[in-house]
Order: sequence, then structure tokens, then C-alpha cells
Amino acid sequence: MQERELQDYAHLHFLVMVWGFTAILGLLISIPAVEIVFFRTILSMAGLLVFLLATKRNILIGFTPALKMFLTGFLIGAHWILFFGSARVANASICLAGLATTSFWTSLIEPAVVKRKVRWYEIFLGIVVIAGLYVVFHFEFDHALGLTMAVLSAVAAALFTVINGRLVVNHNHYTITFYEMAGAFAATALFLPAYSAFFTGGKINLSPTALDWIYLAILAWICTVYAYSASVELMKRLSAFAISITVNLEPVYGIILAVLVFGEKEKMNFEFYVGALAIFAAALSYPLISKWRRNKTVNVEPLR
Repeated sequence: MQERELQDYAHLHFLVMVWGFTAILGLLISIPAVEIVFFRTILSMAGLLVFLLATKRNILIGFTPALKMFLTGFLIGAHWILFFGSARVANASICLAGLATTSFWTSLIEPAVVKRKVRWYEIFLGIVVIAGLYVVFHFEFDHALGLTMAVLSAVAAALFTVINGRLVVNHNHYTITFYEMAGAFAATALFLPAYSAFFTGGKINLSPTALDWIYLAILAWICTVYAYSASVELMKRLSAFAISITVNLEPVYGIILAVLVFGEKEKMNFEFYVGALAIFAAALSYPLISKWRRNKTVNVEPLR
């Protein structure tokens, strides 16, 4: 594996550790999940606008690409609402493990979008992740609703990851993130009336505490503006599946952080950790299998 590729994977693993902390922040913030996404997106959008203007970057990219990014933001908004909702309904560990199915969905979606053949080893590794999840939740069916929400969040994540892999070819990663945060904010704002009418009995909490604002700032400017933009930039060199399979380590990193922050509440049974190990093995296997496949292709002598 080349030095640049190793650096990219090391950077990606660090970003996954940052994302593993988002579920922790979601539980530390006192306002509900939808309101968290509302403030996360508007703070991210505002922070990026200031950054783009301060660095004199052009944010006028044309109507069609801007619209594609904006609508992709709707998927991101749905992903985050379901993600934080899952953590609230179940716990951070269940939420993070359910999100690990992203690689399986990506293995099916990416070939259709980029018009290439389905790779057997991507499907296999995706199935390994599903098997790991079965072991994890074999004795945890009381968290079925939280798991379902996390899996739906994973489907949305697979879709916008594949889309971003195409967008970053022609556009700056910060510009992409700005328009997608605008879309995520719009999606959340449009959802608020229905959310208020059908889910909260007319009550919406848009009054974060002083401590909430600190957590929201970390969530928006570190876990989103930095981490999300950096992950989009990595898509110039890594495939959407490479990104999503590595994100499967989010449960491993996130659970460690959750135990450190919340203690006994986040500790799971033995089967949980066996399943998490399977997910960990699948994530680390992908770059090795990819390198082996590339070397095998290069070393095949042409027919004479």
C-alpha cells in the first residue's frame, strides 16, 4: 500500500473516531433529536459561509450542481434525524452498530450509480457486517425500534456517500458541504411543523442551554464542518465503499467513548463485542483485499 493511501486511511480512521463521538454529544445535549439537527445544520452552514468568504472561495457554482448538492442535503438531514432519534430510543451503542450496515447498502448502490460490476468481496464484507449485527442483537430485540431507525439512517448515508463520490470530482469539498448543509437545514425546517403536530403534541424545544450551545458548536464545527468536509475530500482518492466500510468502525470507537462517558449504561453483553469484532475485521480487510486485487490485475500477463 502506497504512503499516500496509508495516510488517507489513517486520516479516515481519525474522522471515524470523531463521528463516533457524535452519538455521545447527541445524548449530552438536552434538546430532542430533530432540534439538534436543526441547530447543527444552521451552525454548520453559517460557519462554512464565513470560512468560504474569508478564504475568498467561489460559492457560485451554477444552478444545476448547487441543486444536486442542496437536495443531497435532504438525505443528510434524514440521516441525522434518524441517527440521533435511534440513540434516544435505544442507546448510543445500538445506534452506532445499526449504522454499520451502511457498507452493505453502499455495495449495492455504488455499482448502479457508477455503472460498474458488483464486486463479490464488497458484498461478502457487507454480509459479514450484517452477520456481526445479528450476533450483536440476538439478545437485544427490545431495541428493535432503535435498530430500525439506525438502519434507515444507514441507507440514507449510503446514498449521499455515493452521490458525494461523484460530486467531488468537479467541485471543492467545502463548497459541497456548504450546499448540503443548506439542504439539510431546509429539510429539517420543513419537517418541524409535521414533527410538532404528530410527534411532540405541539411542543418544539428551540431553547438550548448554555452547555448545549457548547456541545452544538463542537457537533457543528468539528464533527461536521471539519470531519464531513474532510471525508468528502478523501473521496477524490478512496471509493464510496472504502469510506463506508471504514465507517463500520464507528461502533467500535463510539462504544469505547460511550463506556468512558456513560459507564455501566453503555456496557453490552459478550455477544455484542463478538459482533463488533466481526465488523472491525471486515473494515480492516477491505483495503488489504483491494490491494491484492489490484496487484493480481497488474501481474496478469496479456495473451500473446
